[in-house]
Amino acid sequence: MKIKTTLLLTGSLFFALAGLAPVHAAVDEAAAQALAKKNDCFKCHAIDKNKKGPSLKKIAEKYKGKADGEEKAIKNFTTGPKVKLDDGTEEEHKIIDTKDPKELKNLAQWILSR
Repeated sequence: MKIKTTLLLTGSLFFALAGLAPVHAAVDEAAAQALAKKNDCFKCHAIDKNKKGPSLKKIAEKYKGKADGEEKAIKNFTTGPKVKLDDGTEEEHKIIDTKDPKELKNLAQWILSR
């Protein structure tokens, strides 16, 4: 009887804790940073200070709380739109060199988590 109770409690605890697991996987920071480095993103962007382009922190603030923030971030680095730089000039944003949706999503989530 004691074994059944222990197994029942252990099983219940297992299922209760499984319900606390995040719905989506965590951001793979190392992979996102490697992709950003490979594509020279850090040439124009820094994590917490403006360079030629806005900081990743500033980009995250721009999209914070917006349901389509991730989608807009991905569109920005996959379509090469004209962007206005801090010095007032405009240029086409570099298109990232990957078509893998998981890599793009991970990069966007990493940027927006700053």
